[in-house]
Amino acid sequence: MSKEIISKTIGSLKQDESFSDWWKSTEIEIPFMDNEKLTITFMDFEPEHDTAFIEEADQALENFLKLTVDDRNSISELAYKNCMDFLEAVGYDEDDEPLWKIKNPQEIWNFVQPTEIYVSRRQRRDENIYVQIVCECDWEQEHGLQFVFRQGKQLTRISSQDGHITEADAYDTPDSEDELLSKFN
Repeated sequence: MSKEIISKTIGSLKQDESFSDWWKSTEIEIPFMDNEKLTITFMDFEPEHDTAFIEEADQALENFLKLTVDDRNSISELAYKNCMDFLEAVGYDEDDEPLWKIKNPQEIWNFVQPTEIYVSRRQRRDENIYVQIVCECDWEQEHGLQFVFRQGKQLTRISSQDGHITEADAYDTPDSEDELLSKFN
């Protein structure tokens, strides 16, 4: 029988049947994604081992749920750069023609489809809570796209979905050398 935990911010989350340390909400409207409804999953969370997690996750989600489409538009250039860097690395393919024809970086959002939100604690260094939006995108069908927000406040990573929540963790470099993470305030 499935267990349940309660978040003051998003309500009830039910324990995943396959992963006992994953807890899933019902679909929640996400202002950052133009009120698209997405499931939020608390990952790598064992209530008996991290008693502060829910409170810290709630604070991060409160911060994150204050972000709007305007905040999303403010990072359009980074999403567009991720797309163009990928396209340039793989070379021209006529299937990607609509992407190559993008004139305004804000158009990039027409090619991004959010699928879920994960909330997890970084297991090293700052041990903060991070909110991660995982997406499919038209340019990187295999690994998709992710946007990661430290404490739900500020974008600290945009990349393919590679299992890491910071560039510093992905490349085993100091946090101070992680361009977006080092700008966190």
